[in-house]
Parts: sequence; structure tokens; C-alpha cells
Amino acid sequence: MEEESTFFDKERDRLTAEISSGFEELLSSSNNLNRKLEEVLGITRDYETIAALWQSFHELMRGHRDDVETSGEAEPHGLPGTGGHVLTASKSGSGGTD
Repeated sequence: MEEESTFFDKERDRLTAEISSGFEELLSSSNNLNRKLEEVLGITRDYETIAALWQSFHELMRGHRDDVETSGEAEPHGLPGTGGHVLTASKSGSGGTD
């Protein structure tokens, strides 16, 4: 009877050690996963900051473009010789040679 109890004790100790080892591996893996998730969250925070900067730049440029379009109706764009200068035709259409 004593041999059976020692076998039982040995088997119990072996299984307890195996379970303990499994829990240690699980804890190590979950800690590793937690670190990786924190890295990903840190990167997304960086991208959110960059996205906010680009958004403000886009809004600033859109406002600047709208201002130029509304004020540019009275004035031609560009300089002569650069391809951006707009010539306007005279309203009489005769070209000034009467």
C-alpha cells in the first residue's frame, strides 16, 4: 500500500510541476503580448499626432486657397513670361484698330 501512495505522490508532484511550468510559460507569453500591444499603441499615438498636424496644415492651405480664389477674380494670377499670366480680351472685340 505504501508503494501506491509513493507512486501517487510522485505522479501528483510531476503533474503539479508540469502545471506550474505551463502557467509560467503562459505568464511569460502574456507579458510579451502586453509589451507588443503597448508598442503598437505607442506607434498609433505617434500617427495620431502626425495626422492631426497634417489635418491642420490641410485646413490652413484650403483656407489660403479659398482666399486666393476669391481675391484672384479681380487680379490676374502669375507674372508675364512664366505661363501663369492671364491676358484678358478687350470688351469691344475690335482689337483697338478703328
